[in-house]
Formats: sequence, structure tokens, C-alpha cells
Amino acid sequence: MNISPSVHTFSRDEAAILQEVMNIAFGKASADLARVIDIRIELSVPQVELMTADGLLPRIKEETKVYDALSIIEQNFWGKFSGSALLAFPSTAKKGLITLFDEEGEEDSPLLEKETLLEVGNILIGACVGKVAELLGDMVSFSPPRLNPHVVINNLAQEAVSQQLDGADKTAVLMKTVFHFEDKDISGFLFLVANQDSMAWLQTALNNFMAKF
Repeated sequence: MNISPSVHTFSRDEAAILQEVMNIAFGKASADLARVIDIRIELSVPQVELMTADGLLPRIKEETKVYDALSIIEQNFWGKFSGSALLAFPSTAKKGLITLFDEEGEEDSPLLEKETLLEVGNILIGACVGKVAELLGDMVSFSPPRLNPHVVINNLAQEAVSQQLDGADKTAVLMKTVFHFEDKDISGFLFLVANQDSMAWLQTALNNFMAKF
């Protein structure tokens, strides 16, 4: 867990609680997706990082630099817990993802590739964000997912994500995991970005969560 010394919104204890909540939530997301596609998903231990918003895209770029290009699904969410979710796959994974739902895999269909990416994004983002909100006593609504099917990493800051992540003077919480689809050799990243409007509520909710134990 990395905590920027210039950001004081959260204590280390609160960030540790959030990491534990994410562990539970990401386990739920993995189980939900596995029920749909009948395949096990391995997730890394989630990481929580606190930073100013202008550091978000450079940080995401750094995390994903092992790939030349990405397919990125973005979905905003609103509630007391609000922000953006980014699901990033290497662009080469699109055809393999189709076989998660259809072993025959009409792999030459751009429409099927798009529908598959959006479906995986809907399930994984919805399950994870929804479980985080549930654990902290909130309910969230979602925008329709947005797909950017071929993002060149060097241009990530210019073309990949919405204005939700803009604002150099704002504090953000970046939550990240790396996931791998067993037996499919497909890996990717899931980033959750809680925006500044969530900060006061999130602190209170995390402390209330710990008070139950």
C-alpha cells in the first residue's frame, strides 16, 4: 500500500481498512464473474494509493506500461461512494475474451469483441463497486460503460478517460488489482478512483465498518 506524504485526507489505518474492504469486494466480483463464465479468476492483493488527481493518469500509465496498447472500459458510479472504474486489458486479449462466453468464438467479429468487452466490464465493475458500497452501507448507480478499444499507452492521458479524473487540486483514492483468467492466459487491471466528493463520507464509513468488529 502506497500513501503519498503530501496527501493527509486518510490515515494509514483508514487506508488499511479500505484495502481489507476491497479484498472482500474483489473476491465477490471474482465469484460473480466465475458463475457467469464458469472459469476461475485469480486476483492480486488490492493496493490503495492516495494522491492528487493530476497524478492519476501518470500512475495508471506507469502500471500498464508493460503493454503497447490497451482496451479500456470506463464506467462512472454515483452514490455516497462515487468515482470512476477503469478496466484495462491488453488489446491482444479481445479475441481470447470472446471464448469466455462462446467456445466457438466468432473471433473475426468486431461487434462481438465490443459486446464481450462491455459485458465483462459490466459484470466485474458492477460486482466490485457494488460490493464495496454494500459493505460500507451505500448503494450506487452506474453510467453505461464506455469502451476505448485501442489506447496507445504513450497517449493514455490524452485519449483514454473522462473528465471525471481531471483536477490537479483534488484528492483521489486509487484502488488497483491485477486479475488473471485461469487457463486462458488473459490478464488485466482494474482501477477504482473515488473522487473528492466521497472523501468525508468514505472516512466515516470506514471507521463505522471497523467499529462492527
